[in-house]
Amino acid sequence: MGFSPSHYSCFLCVIMLLPLLCKCQDTFTYSRATYYGSPDCLGTPTGACGFGEYGRNVNGGKVGAVSRLYRNGTGCGACYQVRCKIPNLCTEDGMRVVVTDHGEGDHTDFILSPRGFSMLALPNMAADLFAYGVVGIEYRRVPCQYPNSNLLFKVHEHSRFPDYLALVMLYQAGLSDITAVEIWQADCQEWKGMRKSYGAVWDMADPPKGGVNLRFQVSGRGGGQKWVLLRDLIPADWKPGFSYDSAFQLDD
Repeated sequence: MGFSPSHYSCFLCVIMLLPLLCKCQDTFTYSRATYYGSPDCLGTPTGACGFGEYGRNVNGGKVGAVSRLYRNGTGCGACYQVRCKIPNLCTEDGMRVVVTDHGEGDHTDFILSPRGFSMLALPNMAADLFAYGVVGIEYRRVPCQYPNSNLLFKVHEHSRFPDYLALVMLYQAGLSDITAVEIWQADCQEWKGMRKSYGAVWDMADPPKGGVNLRFQVSGRGGGQKWVLLRDLIPADWKPGFSYDSAFQLDD
């Protein structure tokens, strides 16, 4: 049986629109959220992801701790749209939260900073929402967006030059996870894997001398993986606490 040109046109439109439809139809997961105490309503610099002050201030302090979404630290830095489900108190779109810590509450998936929790509420309704303590929510993962920042590699404060190097990645955009990090060892002419220390921190004892050539593996939601190579990323005289700009940003 043949098809008219109009049928072909409709079929073509469906094929072209399918990626957009799939992106818009990501489903929400129902759960619960609560909040933790904070003297300044922001995040905590001692979170389990190892972000330090970045974990307190990123995303304007709209951050949170997660339990099952932590995924042994792979979930650190991921972004989620969270919206609560009390119609007369909660905004329709909710807010975007960045994962900076691990924590478990009363059957909750999120323990939010006070600023993050307050952003779930309609104007002038935050106090009423806080009074609930724990609220029903819906959440879904969304791309992190840092339009004015490249991916930064911070030498963790616990590093000891030149014998022990620990790195943590900051301002990681997109939806992908960083699942492996390797450093080029020139004397052996091979890549040497860094150890996943904890949270978002990767470390290596006796790192190669000289400037650091680094590559990291990115895993997307569809299961695909790729390696990103960054040459001369970190100088030979690297210093604990310093951050180095990769001049690169993830976009998927």
